[in-house]
Amino acid sequence: MYSPKFNQVHDRLILLEAMRAYSFATLFGPASGEQAGATATHLPLIVKDAGDHGVLEGHFAKANPHWQALAGRETLVVFAGPHSYVSPTLYTEPLSVPTWNYIAVHARGTLSLVEDDAAKQALLADLIAAHEPSYLDHWRGLPEGFHRTMLAGIMGFRIPIARIEGKFKLSQNRAPEERRNVHAAQSAGSHDEQALARWMERLLDLNQQS
Repeated sequence: MYSPKFNQVHDRLILLEAMRAYSFATLFGPASGEQAGATATHLPLIVKDAGDHGVLEGHFAKANPHWQALAGRETLVVFAGPHSYVSPTLYTEPLSVPTWNYIAVHARGTLSLVEDDAAKQALLADLIAAHEPSYLDHWRGLPEGFHRTMLAGIMGFRIPIARIEGKFKLSQNRAPEERRNVHAAQSAGSHDEQALARWMERLLDLNQQS
């Protein structure tokens, strides 16, 4: 991913937080069967604080052949965060143009399959616990035959992250006054703009004087 130094984020905890916050990710890799080139699958993932950079877990629909092509291969996983247009009217420099602010994390690692029912059951429990913990007891109480049918329809996987890149494009290259203008405008904007404003508050010194 193209990323100027001032947009790069290397802090492990911040990257884990961003991946968890924007955990509906895209897995890229070779296509399977007679398809040529690369393909992508969109999946909700669990991000675990393990290993050097974290571990990603999730599951494919078994009918999706992409898991067969990715098994044992390096897989690129893209987490896309909030994004928004930035107007040049927020800048003090008249020779300015529009741009786009956004957050993205790219993680790479070798995908291994999780095939046994107990391990797949644990993957599903983690996913439910992350998104609707109050449903977990109901899920566990469903008939065993129903569980077996559901588990037979998915293929679990795990990706220990070997390489990770975080790009947080938050107007870091602009003058302090311009950053404050961008922050003020985004704080009053859309959901994505407000999320970017909160990241600016955390990662930039908005009170810095020019």
